[in-house]
Amino acid sequence: MNDRRLVIAGTGSGVGKTTLTIGIMAALQKQGYTVQGFKCGPDYIDPTYHTAVTGRTSRNLDSWMFEHDTVNEILNKASIGADISIIEGVMGFFDGKSPLSNTGSTAEISMITQSPVLLIVNCASMARSAAAIVKGFQDFSTGPNIIGVIANQVGSEGHYNIVKAAIEQECDIPVLGYMKRELDIDIPSRHLGLIPAIERGELNPFFDKLAQLVMETIDVDQLYRLSKTSAVSSGNSNIFQPQNKKGVCIAVAKDAAFNFYYQENLELLEAKGANIKYFSPLIGDEVPLEADGLYLGGGFPEEFAAELSGNVSAIRSIRSSIDKGIPTLAECGGFMFLSQSIETTSGETHQMAGVIPGRIKMQKKLAALGYREITGTPSNFLIKDHEQAKGHEFHYSTFEANAELPHAYEAKGRFGSKQEGCVLGNLVAGYTHFHFASNPTLVENWMDACLKQKNRSSKEKVFFED
Repeated sequence: MNDRRLVIAGTGSGVGKTTLTIGIMAALQKQGYTVQGFKCGPDYIDPTYHTAVTGRTSRNLDSWMFEHDTVNEILNKASIGADISIIEGVMGFFDGKSPLSNTGSTAEISMITQSPVLLIVNCASMARSAAAIVKGFQDFSTGPNIIGVIANQVGSEGHYNIVKAAIEQECDIPVLGYMKRELDIDIPSRHLGLIPAIERGELNPFFDKLAQLVMETIDVDQLYRLSKTSAVSSGNSNIFQPQNKKGVCIAVAKDAAFNFYYQENLELLEAKGANIKYFSPLIGDEVPLEADGLYLGGGFPEEFAAELSGNVSAIRSIRSSIDKGIPTLAECGGFMFLSQSIETTSGETHQMAGVIPGRIKMQKKLAALGYREITGTPSNFLIKDHEQAKGHEFHYSTFEANAELPHAYEAKGRFGSKQEGCVLGNLVAGYTHFHFASNPTLVENWMDACLKQKNRSSKEKVFFED
């Protein structure tokens, strides 16, 4: 039964949510508990840390991208076999899609999942004022259940005791512990090189250090007791219900260069009848021969541009598969890889697969960030012109096409709508990351396109053999 959950929330970005979440997970693991991690919002990086610490794939819970019942279905499904679920928040507790509502916020996730909330407060340079901050968060909305506080960035144990006394008197909730501000606990490899570092075990000493620090100054036993709550219902949501196998194989690129996939996307493909075969373009793997579809996800191809450029057989295999009409989705990093070249921030240019006529240029400033409402086009096998889905965009590169390309979909963000990506035959490519849980019909469309292409190829094979 999924009856132990805790949301780790912050008063704002940068208060130490990820560091403390990882430390709490690691401390609970050391005490013998099986921990399941979750992340509010669309982020890929933080769940990677959760997965490395707990040994269980962390999941995204997003109340804007998919229905509330689906949030709970993902929560219940992933929590099976875990003693406790730890849900890391995003931004400040009440920050979400709009400044006028809780939509998409950590607060909304806590209410949907009926999860107790542990609030992290940066207490540097304040004493009694910390209680005013906590009181404000308590009174701002009646829905969330804030059950405790962790004081971060305190100057000393004495400073902590002052903050603790003020909060517990004025807010009537316990302060479970603290972390000192002088501790050298910056998270290493926050972006580039994260996957190889984790695979090599380079971050294990950091995780152990965090666990030890948490156990020294935070009451983990009390934290575990306060996580007790009730099970939640996923209502009528059953999008992961297995269906009859359709005999479709989807080849998924997965390695240090391509690793940004929502786990639910992969599980929805399997639920709808796909057999997933992983391969690594980075080490030179070719597309599996049995592949009926191809999925090139996001990641950091620019960091491995030289290696990818040299894997001629892998590139030839991917080009051949796309040329044959295998229905292919390329998101962000996959889109970049299919271009003609990538120019790095140091000015080096590396040839890529050359499927999409255009060039990628990396820049040091963010090019795009935010949620996207996606509307399809008639030529798009994945999302048709009358269909909509939701996703997210985050990248530091720009794409310059050699000529006008047919766009793949319309992407609407907070600054308006734009025509995005490109459609070339059975290839759908662009910067936006789709979340299939926002509209599982996309998965069915992909399966149908794979079967259609598979049947067409079989007929052509028979024709030429005759």
